Amino acid sequence: MAIAVYPGSFDPITFGHIDIATRAAKLFDTVHVLVVHNPAKNPKLSLEKRVELVKEVLAVVPGKFVVDSLASGLLVDYCKGISAQALVKGVRTNVDIDYELPMAQVNRDLSGIETVFLPADPAHGFISSSLVKQVADLGGDISKYVPELVVKALKN
Repeated sequence: MAIAVYPGSFDPITFGHIDIATRAAKLFDTVHVLVVHNPAKNPKLSLEKRVELVKEVLAVVPGKFVVDSLASGLLVDYCKGISAQALVKGVRTNVDIDYELPMAQVNRDLSGIETVFLPADPAHGFISSSLVKQVADLGGDISKYVPELVVKALKN
């Protein structure tokens, strides 16, 4: 059984994230969508709220998903613990590749796990969680970028 881990801060989950998760589910038997804490980011939503939103959003998406969180520790240790064969990363631009490639190489060096890069669908390639939060904070309409339950969560 092929298991992949799709990690991210998902603060908030966007239609771009959903697209990558959906496409990964076509490649792997099970996709663990792992909500992680990124010490370089200051999350708007709590880890618990992000997990809740990801679970709700993916409940209606085709594929076998497990939603979990990792508040600390190495991603590769989580992957080893569930016997994952791959990490899945969505990439929008060369900036994402420049950021993700060294991590993929270190993850492979530490654990042997491979990283599969999925290019963003052009319809979602410009969407980032950071941009969504900024538009929401300034009172803009984010409904084209995130599901309605995420819109509501960011308003609260």
